Formats: sequence, C-alpha cells, structure tokens
Amino acid sequence: MNSRLEIMDTTLRDGEQTSGVSYLPTEKLSIAKFLLEKLKVSRIEVASAHVSEGEFEAVSKIAHWAKTKGYSRQIEVLGFVDKNRSVDLVFESGAKVMNLLCKGSLNHLTHQLKKTPQEHISNIREVIHYAKTKNLDINVYLEDWSNGMKNSKAYVFQMVSELVKLPVQRILLPDTLGILDPEKTYAFCKEIIEKFPETHFDFHAHNDYDLAVANTMAAVKAGVKGVHVTVNGLGERTGNAPLASTVVTLRDHLNVKTSISENKIYLAGKLVETFSGIRIPANKPIIGDNVFTQTAGIHADGDQKKKLYYNDLLPERFGRLRKYALGKTSGRANIAKNLEEFGISLNRDELQLVTQKVIEFGDKKKTVSPEDLPYIISDVLHGSVIQEKVKIENFTLSLAKNLKPLALLKINIQGVIYEENAVGDGQFDAFMNALKKIYKNQDIVFPELIDYQVNIPPGGKTDALVETQITWNYNDKELKTRGLDSDQTIAAIEATKRVLNLIASNFNKTEKN
Repeated sequence: MNSRLEIMDTTLRDGEQTSGVSYLPTEKLSIAKFLLEKLKVSRIEVASAHVSEGEFEAVSKIAHWAKTKGYSRQIEVLGFVDKNRSVDLVFESGAKVMNLLCKGSLNHLTHQLKKTPQEHISNIREVIHYAKTKNLDINVYLEDWSNGMKNSKAYVFQMVSELVKLPVQRILLPDTLGILDPEKTYAFCKEIIEKFPETHFDFHAHNDYDLAVANTMAAVKAGVKGVHVTVNGLGERTGNAPLASTVVTLRDHLNVKTSISENKIYLAGKLVETFSGIRIPANKPIIGDNVFTQTAGIHADGDQKKKLYYNDLLPERFGRLRKYALGKTSGRANIAKNLEEFGISLNRDELQLVTQKVIEFGDKKKTVSPEDLPYIISDVLHGSVIQEKVKIENFTLSLAKNLKPLALLKINIQGVIYEENAVGDGQFDAFMNALKKIYKNQDIVFPELIDYQVNIPPGGKTDALVETQITWNYNDKELKTRGLDSDQTIAAIEATKRVLNLIASNFNKTEKN
C-alpha cells in the first residue's frame, strides 16, 4: 500500500464536460486556487488544448498564478497526438505539464485513428520528443484502457513497453466508458503493475455503473500510485469518481494517506456547486445537506444517551455540524435538540404538543426547518415565543421594460417606522436593497443571503403556491426560513421577514450570549 497516494483533480477539465457546465476564466482560477492552496490536492488538470480562446485564457491565468506560488508542475493540460500543435499551445499558455491522449485499445486505434500500432507509437514518440524541447513534462492517457485490457491486452502491453522507453512521468489508466467492476479493476491494474513495476500508474474512473469509488478503491489495492477525481463527481454522462467519497473511503477503509485537508472538502463542494450551477444532491455522501442529519426520533434519542448512531464520519471532521431533521418521524428528542439551538426549553406536555404539530406537517409533505419551530410553538401554545418585532407595513414593487425594478418600502422595527426606496436587478433584489439601506442607517447587522431555492409543485399552474426557502448567515450561524405564496417574490419577502424577526427576538445562541 502506498504511504501517500497522489490525488489528481480534474474538475476543471473532465468535470467541465458535464452537460451544461462552462466556467469563466476567473471562475477556473478561483477553483484552481482553492484546490491547491486550501484542499491540498496533489495535482489539477485544468483544460484541454484547442477548445477555445476562453480556455486558453483560463490556462494562462492559472499558469501565471501557479508560477508565483511554485505550483507550476502541479498544473496539467490535456493534449493530443497532433504533431506540434498541442505542445505549442500548452507551452504558450505557460503550463508545464501536458497529459497526452493516446489510444489504449486496439478498437479505438483501428476505427477512430485508422492507424497501425507502429504508426501510433511513432507519432507519440515525435510529440513527446518535441515537448521535451519545450521543457514540458509528459503524462500519457491510454484512452479506453479498460476495454483494451478486456479485448486487446497484447496491444496495451505493446504500448506501455514503448512508452516506458520515453521520458514519460506517469501513465494514466482510464476506464473511459465506465465498464469495470472492482474485481476486473483490481485484476487489470495488478497485472499491468506487475509487468511494469517501476512505472507510475494513475487510475481514472467513470461512474456509469455507480462503481467509480469502489473501482478506485480496487485500483489502489492493486498498487496504483495516483487516482483521478472531480469535486461533486462532475463529468461526462454519470460523472467521475467524486473527490469527497473517494478520499474518505480510502482513508477509512484502506488507511491510505493523502495530502487532502478534509475540513475543506465541503467548502470545495459548495464552491464548485456555485460556479457549475449543478446542485449537490441532499443525500450525496460527505457533502450533501442531509448526510449528517438524523430524522428518526429514535436516532436522536440514542445520540443523546450514548451516541449510539455515530460512526467515523463525524461532521466536525469536515467542518460541519450534526442536525436533527423535523418531519413525520420526528420524536420529542429531535424537537428538544433543535430547541436547544434557540435557547428554548419546554415541559413534557408542551413538547408533546409541538411534536404532534411537526408530525402533522410531515404527513402533509410539508417541510419543517429548525427556524420554523418558534412560530410553531407560538401557534400551538398561543404564547409569545415569537414576538413580531419587525413588521412590513407596506411595499410597492414596480417592473417596467428598459427600467430597473424599483421597490418602495415602509417597515416597522420595534415600533419605529422607516421608509426607503431602491432599485435592483429584480424585484426581490430591489426590495432587499431598500431593506439593507434601512438596517445600515440604523447600524443593525443584516443577515447575509447565501442560498435561495424556489419549490413549485410538479404540474403546478400559474396560480400554484410557491415555497421559497432562503438560507442566511448571521454571526457565523446558518438559518433557513421559508415563505409560501402564489407570488414567488412575496414568498421570498415573507421568508425575509421571518429571519428578521428571529434575529430581533434573539432566537440564537450568538445573540443571547
């Protein structure tokens, strides 16, 4: 087993081949910086040669930054067997490493390139020798290697026998079409490693059968020295091996060391989610919103008594917190755990009434967030748990062609009336800008909006009720509030009013302390 395995992240190259994903050069640079400086991956593959002017600009920006930080040999660009063209582009961009895409199966060679193995090897040799005159390091991809091992093994060994004679840093073994299972992965990797024991091999998995993590694990068992991943598992078709699951599985099940800073994995996922526009599924291992959330009441009860439902995947390990979800399977222990966050304690009878109300919501498929609890308590117990200290007295939103939307706002904050107006990029943005003006003038800290989701029932018509859920950051605490209305903007305003009242009523530990 390797003492330290190389993690090569290809989010910016293979991950960008996800349908609908395209990064701006500045976005690529931001992700590259985070991956190398914060997450501490070993290497990153950032682009393909010949894609576009924007791609060339992105590589140039990353290469320039990497040079100032000493990361130049950790930046890799995919190139092709096209005489001097790819080499010249990579060299001109300032990058220092090219991953040369060669054919790893006789089927691809015969039907796509229509060349003999001798011709292909000769062409590869010319490109590599030219690349060395430009002081580029070369790694070689054997495209469709898994099918090559399955159907034309003699050809694969012939290729590798020639490549090891050349100045090649690494040979990269892709399961291009995601056909492998763990057993075949182990056998194929083991065989090629035993045949060429001095060669550095990387394994590159695709997730067509949802086996990318398992196959990567098998390749590492067989002795590969590097594996390829993408943040959030982005990639063509079903994607690549997801970085989070791969790194954590290798550490916990094989005791494999990597350079990865685990407490930055979640942040990497959120950064790529923002720039890619591809949302992380709530149940995605390690980084999904729900993976450290207990829903069943018996689980919350067991956690309270002796952490009976804990495993090695502790949320704190990844800079996250354990949560207790609210729904029809919630018990009193779930409710009590969430109320602790607001500094609220109820007696047994009161707690039972609130629990029953949450269960009723769950039966109706209504989601309940912890921030809804104070409102539920006020409703059920007819008490003053939430006092509406912030009231939106009136507002007008205008929308006109070729004019920015305008918001006129009249708001009551603890008995004092304020009026303000503002424009914005949309009606809700204009409303928020007017609101921020008021809070800034009163020197009151305004919560930061960090996520905005709109849920419309399937098949909903133009008058369907819309649920808007907004995630806020206030004094480093995450709050979620929701609003419900047939108008999306009104629903968002309702969610905003709720968070302002939560803050004004001091329903969080930060405020109370």
